[in-house]
Amino acid sequence: MSNKKGTSARHSSALRQVLHYIRHYRVRLALSVLFAAFSVALTLYIPLLIGRAIDYIIGKGAVDFGRIVPVLVKIGVCAVATALLQWLMNILNNKITYEVVREIRGDAFAKIEILPLKYIDSHAYGEIVSRVTADVDQLADGLLMGFTQLFTGVVTILGTLVFMLLLHPGITAVVVVMTPISLFVAKFISTHTHSMFRLQSETRGEQTALIDEMVNHQKVVQAFGHEEANLETFDEINDRLSQYSLRATFFSSLTNPGTRFVNNVVYAAVALAGALAAIHGTVTPGLLSSFLSYVNQYTKPFNEISGVITELQNALTCAERVFELIDEEPQVSDERNAELPSPVSGGVSLENVAFSYDPSVRLIEGLNLRVQPGQRVAIVGPTGCGKTTLINLLMRFYDVNDGCVRVDGQDIRSVTRSSLRRSYGMVLQETWLKNGTVRENLCMGKPDASDEEMIAAAMASHAHSFIKRLPDGYDTVIAGDGGSLSQGQKQLLCIARVMLCLPPMLILDEATSSIDTRTELKIQDAFANMMKGRTSFVVAHRLSTVRDADVILVMRDGHIIEQGDHDTLLQKGGFYAKLYGSQFEE
Repeated sequence: MSNKKGTSARHSSALRQVLHYIRHYRVRLALSVLFAAFSVALTLYIPLLIGRAIDYIIGKGAVDFGRIVPVLVKIGVCAVATALLQWLMNILNNKITYEVVREIRGDAFAKIEILPLKYIDSHAYGEIVSRVTADVDQLADGLLMGFTQLFTGVVTILGTLVFMLLLHPGITAVVVVMTPISLFVAKFISTHTHSMFRLQSETRGEQTALIDEMVNHQKVVQAFGHEEANLETFDEINDRLSQYSLRATFFSSLTNPGTRFVNNVVYAAVALAGALAAIHGTVTPGLLSSFLSYVNQYTKPFNEISGVITELQNALTCAERVFELIDEEPQVSDERNAELPSPVSGGVSLENVAFSYDPSVRLIEGLNLRVQPGQRVAIVGPTGCGKTTLINLLMRFYDVNDGCVRVDGQDIRSVTRSSLRRSYGMVLQETWLKNGTVRENLCMGKPDASDEEMIAAAMASHAHSFIKRLPDGYDTVIAGDGGSLSQGQKQLLCIARVMLCLPPMLILDEATSSIDTRTELKIQDAFANMMKGRTSFVVAHRLSTVRDADVILVMRDGHIIEQGDHDTLLQKGGFYAKLYGSQFEE
């Protein structure tokens, strides 16, 4: 019972949110309903005209053509007007549906942009993509069917009842009494389809996540011979998806034959009652013909509405998943208009900082650090010691659990993220390039850069030579993953991108890990020039790259255990000396 209540509550919440988006299109919606009402009225008027025409056929050789011809003209006019109104209604419904879906998808993508990294890191990327693409598409299909068939169906039922009551209240009573049977059948089926559609939607997201993961890491899969294991995993998910889809389709496919059977029973009952009435002379053959047409018109929407309800079940299930994403708590809002002063001098301090990704697993505790403007700070230590976490805190990708991080004396939580991140230039071990030209990728941080500035940055990073060898040079279009560029070439582009905008503070997280030693030596000179007068944080595993740092922070288990320059730390003979000795024993 509680599960049903929970499902109903989620459905109601999703429906309210969908209606919230639809309210922006009230005028179009009102016109759509108006067109639906007029088209239904004209459609229901046609059987009445046909019944009159039948009554004008008095007998063999006694056809009253004088009365039949005007009736036929009216039928033709009604048919043309109905087609035109339905065409206009469908145009409006399509516009409403796709505008609403565009807004929902836009809001979902906008929410991804402001979600805390904790959410992104804890969900499979493919599953998030599935919510924004596949689930929204399913929602669009359900909305479109709802608009085009639900309104028309409801109006048809109400209009047909009015016409039947005007023709013969007694026979109408037979129809009304038997209607709940059709509603019961539809309700029974719809309650069994929701759980299957939700499982289908969730499993589809799981499958999308696996496919996305395998496509992006196919080299690793093949290198380790993991194809068979991945196929088995895919087959298992695919089998579950097939089972859930089959069950959902089975229950939803019962709707049409179930309601049709009930409708045929209703039709037979009305035909019997109408025939008895005609024998007693209370109805004419034409009126009975009209009434039977109205019974078909009356019961047909129940079939359509049952199908719509099934489709809406699926649509609302997908809507729940989309709105779960949209309703996620965004990252902590920025203080309004609180920006770092310009220019930033680059003084950075961490005061009694505590942080952990998982509350049950301690990572950083009581971390204190003071960096003077223009200092070059190297961060070294074994894997998992907290180096990258420290960078995440400096950039405010994550907020500290306790203590504070200050830049030029200001708590970074009291300034906007954009002003903070504009003050940093960042080159990571993981390269990221967007779909577009080399020029567009280089000028991301400085869109108004001149060609001379761009080329100078490329030459400083030693990327210019290979860029000129590309088919169209700086105008060569590259894919989001860099296409045919090597990992080292992609990293050189990322370095050039930072060299072009040169902010007052720099973060280099294994920035030369994919570059050959000879090129690295040249880039180190460029880095040295770039870091002059700028506060720099350099994360490195190769200790040869950090010997010239002003301060070396040695981290272990989330704590800074040693601090000093290269020579001082070697003389101490502590953990840094052991790390250095392990790399340069000779």
